[in-house]
Amino acid sequence: MKILDKYILTTFLKTFTSVFVILFFIFILQTVWLFIAELAGKDLDFIMIIKFLGFSMPNIVPLVLPLSILLASIMTFGDLSENYEFAAMKSSGVSLQRAMRSLVYFISILSVAAFAFANNIIPYSQYKFLNFKANIAQVKPALAIAEGQFSDVGTYNIKVDKKSGENGNILTGITIHKKSNNGNGNTTVIKAKNGELLSSEDSNILQLVLYDGYQFEDVIPKKYEDRKKLPFAKSSFKKYNLNMDLTQLNKVDVNKEQISNTSTMLNIGELNYTLDSLNKDYEKELVSYADNIHIRTGVLNKIPKSTLTAKDTSKTKAKDLTKDLLGDYTNSQKVKIFSIAKSNASSTAFTIDGTKDDFYQKQRTINGHWLSIYDKFVIAYACFLMFFIGAPLGAIIRKGGLGLPIVFAILIFITFHFVNTFGKKVAQENGITPFLGAWMSSIILTPLAILLTFRATNDISITINFDWITIPVQKLYFKLFPKKQIL
Repeated sequence: MKILDKYILTTFLKTFTSVFVILFFIFILQTVWLFIAELAGKDLDFIMIIKFLGFSMPNIVPLVLPLSILLASIMTFGDLSENYEFAAMKSSGVSLQRAMRSLVYFISILSVAAFAFANNIIPYSQYKFLNFKANIAQVKPALAIAEGQFSDVGTYNIKVDKKSGENGNILTGITIHKKSNNGNGNTTVIKAKNGELLSSEDSNILQLVLYDGYQFEDVIPKKYEDRKKLPFAKSSFKKYNLNMDLTQLNKVDVNKEQISNTSTMLNIGELNYTLDSLNKDYEKELVSYADNIHIRTGVLNKIPKSTLTAKDTSKTKAKDLTKDLLGDYTNSQKVKIFSIAKSNASSTAFTIDGTKDDFYQKQRTINGHWLSIYDKFVIAYACFLMFFIGAPLGAIIRKGGLGLPIVFAILIFITFHFVNTFGKKVAQENGITPFLGAWMSSIILTPLAILLTFRATNDISITINFDWITIPVQKLYFKLFPKKQIL
């Protein structure tokens, strides 16, 4: 490696590392802020918080990496241009492409690593992250119950005076209100001196064992005059087992999240295998449903057999048949036939509307899997794209540091991220193809990278000219007010 290549590569690596660490830390803080409600005030120890953040960290890389490359490129080449180091290189016969050669090799390696990271590490971390959130109640079952206040846990409202024990599973002063399922107004209150939360990682049921307590249940008499007495039933117990569904302990709708994000937990091989199954099932159900609707219409079954002979195959007789399809029926029979047809049509339309939503959701699932495949390639291409935008732009604006480069980097990255999010959202809703939705931001910004590289290579500065706006306005003004022209 020549001295010039080593110098440019070292300068870029120092800037890139610093920018990546700073941005990564900022996005980690954003993650903490988003999940602060799940972390704060729930007696989670330091190890569990580190695991929670560690599983979420790989998902930040697709955001941080392109932005870091863009900002580091602008800052590096801006510094070289601002300090006239590029001028010295060009005077020695070193072009911009030659100066970028070592960095192009580095970005190529980084793009391959980003693709491998997106294909292997991110799906695994996403799987661990979602399952950690779903199973955090099993590791720490008391986290959903706060001291001194009622906590809504599924069909129960639970209040405890004090929690103790290694995992906070020993409870003292327990009051439980059970919600009514039948809507008749019955309420059940359970009070116990102490209790213990028991859970198993292999079970979806959390068991609350209560000791030395009472259960009060309102009783609603059949006679209205007896209801004014507010009767209730009271029973005591030495030990009472109360089973609760663990999925209710997680404030996040874990099951729904897992279903909607299944594609993010698969690599390309698994996504292709899943897509093959999804497409076959979709086509099979679509054909099956179409055949079922055709059979349910039953139009041919309503035609008298006497009118369907072997001779009635000509176009003329077929046309006569359609003109007088119900000719052999009486008026009362026609009314019944029309009534049946109307009922069948309404039933078929209702079924089609309901099934259309099912097929829509299946198509959204297929689109989501395609987007997950394309995202892995988009991350790799984004590294190249941001470099070939940032490096020429830094050479053109000739400004380094953290001032103007940050402004340009934020504007470009916001555009990239907004268009990328918008395209994937529209593709998810089947508005455009998943390929176009995933690659929309890259397609829009690629001409900008080509333009900037061309101008930087040919030493053509970027000037913003508003003459196409100001000149017509001046002409219109002078035409309306000719006496106020300034000579």
